[in-house]
Amino acid sequence: MAGGKAEITGAHLVGAINLASVAEVFEKVPKILGTHIKRLPDGEPGGRRLWVSYQYPLLRAKTFLEPETEQGGRRTFLPALRAKDDDPAAMDFGELGYAREARASFIEFTEAVAAGVIEEDCKFQVCLPTPLAVTYSFIARDSLASVEQAYERAMIAEVARIAAFIPHDKLAVQWDVCHEMLMWDGRIFGRPENPWNRPFENVKEQISARLLRLAEAVPADIELGFHLCYGDLDHKHFMEPTDAAAMVGLANMLSAKVRRPIHWLHMPVPRERTDADYFKPLAELTLDSETELYLGLVHHTDGAAGTRARIEAAQKYVARFGVATECGMGRRPADTIEALLQIHADVSAEPL
Repeated sequence: MAGGKAEITGAHLVGAINLASVAEVFEKVPKILGTHIKRLPDGEPGGRRLWVSYQYPLLRAKTFLEPETEQGGRRTFLPALRAKDDDPAAMDFGELGYAREARASFIEFTEAVAAGVIEEDCKFQVCLPTPLAVTYSFIARDSLASVEQAYERAMIAEVARIAAFIPHDKLAVQWDVCHEMLMWDGRIFGRPENPWNRPFENVKEQISARLLRLAEAVPADIELGFHLCYGDLDHKHFMEPTDAAAMVGLANMLSAKVRRPIHWLHMPVPRERTDADYFKPLAELTLDSETELYLGLVHHTDGAAGTRARIEAAQKYVARFGVATECGMGRRPADTIEALLQIHADVSAEPL
């Protein structure tokens, strides 16, 4: 148990930022956060702001997938897709678009660094959804295993394309871990009484294997991070974490089993949780010394004061961490973004 004053190690940007363009992100964010951030994403403008929904048109366009004609009475906003041939080798997704976007944004990033707008030692951060997040959202359950296998192959190829274009010492890659986090938690996804929400047996074993493959797909000399997520549909979690215990369990698994360095882990904190019970499991974290912890305890609705209250509750159990929002800022109103960034800067700059 930490018990004393926490050392705030800076700020982390989870991914999407609701500004109009990559250029605006690279102009405005460094002005407010400056040296408080080690990594800077491009804000994920356009279709990427919708996270995995960015991939639905690509999936729908593939001739080896077809829409379900029956939805089985389940609530859906897009038709689920089914494989015509269940052989993963017969499915070639080609480019997914993430590497293409990263290449274009990195050119702007390097120009902003050269102009002195972005700090020289700041890294370009690329945030990617896990293959399970994309396929679980849009693929029929009887096709999920084969399609996920083929899509994972395509996503790993995207990582290779990104790594081939961007110098490794300038790059940081974050895996956005949402559906796996919810399955690991077990209260909604992964429940044995609901087959739709339980796509495989031995849930934690299966999740571990997937995340280890994704970690190993990132070259060891590129910074790697994981954003543990409880969802952000309509700017709300699919369910609120009861406390940090499930996230600590998943983080400890990654720390123990990933054979390459993990540079950061991010965990959300609900706005109303200023109580010790939420943060107490953090005392059980077993992260390597090189792994930074970021807690998503910045909320616009109660500003710096509410953020400080959550920091004070967390520091009883963990002595060193940075600050972030719960999830990306892509669904925040544009006129709140600068104020949100300023909260990060305020609590990162002051002694606590």
